[in-house]
Amino acid sequence: MTTIEFTPINDVRCELGEGPVYDDRRNALWYCDIVGRRLHCFELASEQTRHWDFETEVGSLGLADSGRLVVALRDTVGLFDPDQEHFDELASIEKDKPETRLNDGKVGPDGAFWVGTMDDRPDRQPIGALYRVDAGGYVERKVTDVTISNGLAFSPDGTVMYHADSRGPWIDTWVFDPNTGAITDRKRFAEPGDSVGRPDGGATDSEGYYWSAGVSAGRLNRFSPTGELVESYPMPVAAPTMPCFGGEGLDKVFVTSLRVGRDPAKLEAMPLTGIVVVGDAPVTGSPVSRFRDA
Repeated sequence: MTTIEFTPINDVRCELGEGPVYDDRRNALWYCDIVGRRLHCFELASEQTRHWDFETEVGSLGLADSGRLVVALRDTVGLFDPDQEHFDELASIEKDKPETRLNDGKVGPDGAFWVGTMDDRPDRQPIGALYRVDAGGYVERKVTDVTISNGLAFSPDGTVMYHADSRGPWIDTWVFDPNTGAITDRKRFAEPGDSVGRPDGGATDSEGYYWSAGVSAGRLNRFSPTGELVESYPMPVAAPTMPCFGGEGLDKVFVTSLRVGRDPAKLEAMPLTGIVVVGDAPVTGSPVSRFRDA
């Protein structure tokens, strides 16, 4: 089994780091601290980090054709211009359900933003869902009965969507139509439990394999297109939350992590927890899509 040597990209420690996405136009990594209500941008060339604060949790984000970002706040999806520091609301989601919030989100090959909700209470229940939001602000609910919607990723050819429930715990695949955003033929892909690593955020590589942050086990897991666990990389952080391929050749893998709710002894033993770490990937990543807002 191969290994990946991970090192920190900076000294910015998130309480709940999530949503990393590589911006090829800026040669930068965007990511968020959900409970810190903050969006970060790490520029790979200068190694400088900037941040922007919001009034609510920042659940996830994606790149847009216009150069802006599509951002999911607690119950709102909108477009954020980091240069003008301006946020334009596109759609509200589950504002009538204060017990939920928006969580993991990715831009799909159809150019829409796919984002899920989760039960934000300690005693989590399957009251969340997965939504599709287009540039016109039209919201379509696609999947229901989810506890913590997570793990969104798409195959390199755009015909398969991965979606997980961290408390299922399960990872499912759907046949995805990149022209319309229609999803069909749902199948159970994997059911990684606590020892393997319950599924948090996900990504795909250029070979069509699915990478899952095993949040409960401190592992980064790589699954074959048929759902076989083929690699499991130990992480220097207590609770990895999402992988992301980046760098100009998409040959680096970045991983966020969380500190909230972790054992203080484990955090002391793993001081990088909460800081984004990066390593040389054994395979290049699959390019991400951009939100069609222009």
